[in-house]
Amino acid sequence: MSELPTLIADLSLILLCAGIMTLLFKKLKQPLVLGYIVAGFLASPGMPYTPSVIDTTNIKIWADIGVIFLLFALGLEFSIKKIVKVGGTAVIAACTIIFCMILLGIGVGMSFGWQHMDCLFLGGMIAMSSTTIIYKAFDDLGLRKKQFTGLVLSILVLEDILAIVLMVMLSTMAVSNNFEGTEMLESIGKLLFFLILWFIVGIYLVPEFLKRSRKFMGEETLLIISLALCFGMVVIAARTGFSAAFGAFIMGSILAETIEAESITQIVKPVKDLFGAIFFVSVGMMVNLHMIVEYAIPILIITIAVIVGQSTFGTFGVLLSGKTLKTAMQCGFSLTQIGEFAFIIATLGVSLHVTSDFLYPIVVAVSVITTFLTPYMIRLAEPAYNFVDNHLPSSWKKFLQRYSTNSSTVVNHENLWKKLLIAITRITIVYSIVIISIIAIFFRFIIPFLEKSLPSLWASILGAIITIICISPFLRAIMVKKNRSVEYMTLWYENKANRAPLISTIVIRIMIAALFIIFVISGLFKASIGIVSGIAVLTILLIIWSRRLKKQSILIERRFFQNLHSRDIRAEYLGEKKPAYAGRLLSHDLHLADIEVPEESSWAGKTLQELNLGKNYGVHIASILRGKKRINIPGGNERIFPSDKLQVIGTDDQLNTFSDNIQKGAIPQWETYEQSEMNLKQFIIDANSIFLGKNIRQSGIREKYHCMIVGIERENGILMAPNVNIPFEEGDIIWIVGEKENVYQLINQKQ
Repeated sequence: MSELPTLIADLSLILLCAGIMTLLFKKLKQPLVLGYIVAGFLASPGMPYTPSVIDTTNIKIWADIGVIFLLFALGLEFSIKKIVKVGGTAVIAACTIIFCMILLGIGVGMSFGWQHMDCLFLGGMIAMSSTTIIYKAFDDLGLRKKQFTGLVLSILVLEDILAIVLMVMLSTMAVSNNFEGTEMLESIGKLLFFLILWFIVGIYLVPEFLKRSRKFMGEETLLIISLALCFGMVVIAARTGFSAAFGAFIMGSILAETIEAESITQIVKPVKDLFGAIFFVSVGMMVNLHMIVEYAIPILIITIAVIVGQSTFGTFGVLLSGKTLKTAMQCGFSLTQIGEFAFIIATLGVSLHVTSDFLYPIVVAVSVITTFLTPYMIRLAEPAYNFVDNHLPSSWKKFLQRYSTNSSTVVNHENLWKKLLIAITRITIVYSIVIISIIAIFFRFIIPFLEKSLPSLWASILGAIITIICISPFLRAIMVKKNRSVEYMTLWYENKANRAPLISTIVIRIMIAALFIIFVISGLFKASIGIVSGIAVLTILLIIWSRRLKKQSILIERRFFQNLHSRDIRAEYLGEKKPAYAGRLLSHDLHLADIEVPEESSWAGKTLQELNLGKNYGVHIASILRGKKRINIPGGNERIFPSDKLQVIGTDDQLNTFSDNIQKGAIPQWETYEQSEMNLKQFIIDANSIFLGKNIRQSGIREKYHCMIVGIERENGILMAPNVNIPFEEGDIIWIVGEKENVYQLINQKQ
């Protein structure tokens, strides 16, 4: 009999414990994360009363894969456009909470006399609230539709993103064991460089690849391709000095912008759930009861620090962004727990061997306690607000009221100069990163290959030409973009004093482009600065005047933005997202509403011209969504059908009247039900019957009486299928089906 491998035996034990705990915690209506941790504790070698995992090293590898899948799934739920949508309130609140909680964690750790790295990692662990636990708490308490919950969820989105940045920074500091400001700025700069580069290249290439190979993509193929892209980015991130989790998150966020994002999320979910469960079970395995008892006081103090710190700094952060005290306290009291990222950061510290053994079980214990207290803290927010409001000095109340009112009524008049300079800076930075990457690839791989294959001079000439050709569309974009924009032209004609600064923006960008060309040429040739500068100027002029490069630059940018917005475009086409112009109607008291045509509506089957909606209701049909088909600006001859979704433009009153009228006929009266009842009856063809000698076609039973013959029974008692060409004979028993009234009318027909 062959021996079962240790890995399979360990995996079976882990999944068995996890399965039992999942059922138990589901019944107790508690987060599954806690169930997995308890399962890990039961399966750990430190638990003497239950079977234990034999080889924890293998489980750790599986747990690392679990982190990759968790971050990949998080990236799939994240869209870069979400950062823009969450607004300033969430940004201010999230940054305030994270900064203050990190300082609080460091302070608490130092008060215990812990090492610097333990204090720093503790700060990182308690800075992030648990998205999963808060989502569940809001669902259980029926608060998902409350106004403050939307703000809390926006803060959580930003915290998840900042957690990735924090992980990278902690990894860098742990490896270098250095807290110098210069090195920190270097790490942040490197992070931003690769983040922008990977995102740009990923959005340009990945959606295009998925589009072209869609006809070959089944569920299995899409799963394999998605995981291949995920682990490919994991390897690239690791090779460039970042964590594997960071690479998984980046690829997830790239795939989140594709139209396959929902499909990928769905097919990856079972894999993510499996490996995620193994990760959280491995967290539970590191819980040491003796250590928890030994460090009971630090656990209690850190728990209090998390609850008090998150509620206080959360309230302060939301207040700072201009919200009312009640909203701020509701948000702050909702964030009083730590979860997934605390475990991931703790795992990072253990894997890098920079944190002490006691820190991991302490954080797990704190997470368990704060998770159980979360629903109670959310419920406590309103009584706490009432208490504070009753005891707050009136001068403070007036100040907070004025502050929140002023913040909400500030009108955003964007300065044209500011808008133009931000756009130019963004374009210059993004395209410069792309150019630097292309130059680095050529100098690292292409040019050394050419030098091996060709004489040195020809290799340098060919390398310089190919490199400059490849970067020229991006150089042109740096120099020319925004030179004829609305902002630029308005400033140019508005005041002659603006012209010199506007020209200087072009000159500076031309100089930046020239520096890139000078760098390439001087890196390959030994020539005087005058010759190199002359070649650079000539090249710049050719790039600016080239119509082909202009077209190429426009096509590259257009494809990037098409890929970036492809998911939104598809959602808009299918009616899952309102079109962009809908928001602009609000300033004119108009709205775009989606109204579905009921199945029994009396309007169904009629043309728009017959309904004359513009005259009768003052509304306009912008689009008709029919299944996966979209009809924009439908003509008067277009009919509407049951279950069509109409995108209607009008005021609130007009839309309400329209919606009420389209429902007419949607609820049938009782008489309609009664009249529509179907009956099966039979009658005999006698000598006096008007149907005698006629066949079914000639009888007019279907046309005149709206009934249907389902069978003919003759003397032998056999029920025959009706034949339209055989005439009725005397004695035939005719079986008919029809509505009640029509059937009785036919049977009572004078014979």
